[in-house]
Amino acid sequence: MTKTGNHKNNKHMLPSIRNHYGFSLVEMVVFIVIVTTAIAGVIGALAFMSGHSADPLARKQAIAIAESLMQEIQQMPFTFCDPDDPNASTANGTADCTTSQANLNGPSPATESRYGAANPFDNVADYGGFTMPGGGCTGICRIGDATAIAGLNAYSAAVAITQAGGAGAFAGLPADAVLKIVVTVNGPASTTIRLTGFKVRYAPRM
Repeated sequence: MTKTGNHKNNKHMLPSIRNHYGFSLVEMVVFIVIVTTAIAGVIGALAFMSGHSADPLARKQAIAIAESLMQEIQQMPFTFCDPDDPNASTANGTADCTTSQANLNGPSPATESRYGAANPFDNVADYGGFTMPGGGCTGICRIGDATAIAGLNAYSAAVAITQAGGAGAFAGLPADAVLKIVVTVNGPASTTIRLTGFKVRYAPRM
């Protein structure tokens, strides 16, 4: 009887002993993998935030450069002839010009410069293919001054100009009556800003 009673008591205690066992090896491995993955993710996020913390400033500066250059170009004359052309005030078309604004690949005449006071850019078409650095400027420069602006050496700018008349919103105008202006500015941290604007030839002799 005593043996039978002890045997029953031992059976009754076994589940309680099992309930006090720790984690299994598989559970520990899974736990370590999860924690390691979580830590790696947090460290990666912190590294990304640290490396891109200056992005907003670079983007704002690139936008300011692009907007300034776009405004400068759009405020230039867009006439049949170059403003210095003797026929500028009487021309009825580009064929009447000695120097027309039909050339979109650079200044006309070629001796004009954005930085020269004696013979400066004086029409929209002069900016076709324009770049900074370039043309006597070693960085980003103001109009009329070839001195690079301090702190902007990491930026560059480029201008592309094409005819945009005869299609879309300008379908009712001749192809050469509308110019599409694209200003692209590149900066640090892979920053790229691209602005698109248009100039319509509404006063062909002014």
